[in-house]
Amino acid sequence: MIYFLYGEDSYRSRQKLKEIIEGYKKVHKSGLNLIYTDARKNDFNDFFDNFRTTSMFAEKKMVILKNLFSAPGRPPPEGDAPLGQSSGWQEDFSKSIKVVKDLKDIVVVYESGSVDQRIKLFKDLQKNAKCQEFKFLQPAALRRWMALEFAGNNTKADFDAENLLLSFVGNNLWQMANEIKKLSNYKKGGIIQKKDVELLVRPNIENDIFKTIDALASKNKKQALDLLHKHLENGDNCLYLLSMIAYQFRNLLIIKDLQDKKKPLASCGLHPFVARKSSYLCSRFSMSELKKIYRKIFQIDLDIKTGKIDAETALDMLVAEI
Repeated sequence: MIYFLYGEDSYRSRQKLKEIIEGYKKVHKSGLNLIYTDARKNDFNDFFDNFRTTSMFAEKKMVILKNLFSAPGRPPPEGDAPLGQSSGWQEDFSKSIKVVKDLKDIVVVYESGSVDQRIKLFKDLQKNAKCQEFKFLQPAALRRWMALEFAGNNTKADFDAENLLLSFVGNNLWQMANEIKKLSNYKKGGIIQKKDVELLVRPNIENDIFKTIDALASKNKKQALDLLHKHLENGDNCLYLLSMIAYQFRNLLIIKDLQDKKKPLASCGLHPFVARKSSYLCSRFSMSELKKIYRKIFQIDLDIKTGKIDAETALDMLVAEI
């Protein structure tokens, strides 16, 4: 039997791998037949020899095979190569995949990240393995995941706290899980509020979003587009990026209003880190420009959610029109 776990959300794929391993250990108590193989460090024949060796405990073996898609290849020999002497791990595994599939033992092919779905290996695994892809969670699913994570830590978060935590952390579940644990330990069974997030959580993506807005303010649309597309290439969701931009421009409006009224920034109610950054950017915009941009963001968000425009195209248009 073969399991194939892969995808950009390495947190959930790692949790699934852990679940499979723990299920195996409950049935096979000795633990001596749980084998870890890294395709970047080990030879294919060493991997395949695991199934030729009989276990003294008559247990099923479980082999966790990592980095199969990034294993180095070898120059192919002349003529047809026997198993173990082809151009690399991927070719050898594809050649033996039906044999491995029919074994009583279990192989878990684990890739911590996205894989090239065009190659033969991926197609062979899709035909012969139980496959599960872990994409980054979309906003609604991410909120449900957060609620479950808070519940698992015997706490809850109110709506404003959730919103701020999402804007600070985004879809990085490794960080999100740590922040939820930290907030839960601080609150100890209570309800987490916005002020708790402001106190304990530092934004992780805002520097890049500030760079994007700074580029827009400097009329450097090429740089702004390059920064946004870098996030998209790294797997960030378009609506998430738009929500971050909306959040920043809303903060700029708040700070600009205080500046115009000559009131202290401390009265804005924002995290000091956010207030300082926003104050710097405010000098690049007039109040009327900020209001116009904020209305434009709201309209684009509505158009995306009602299917009037593609999300990535909408982001490009937003940059072009600012």
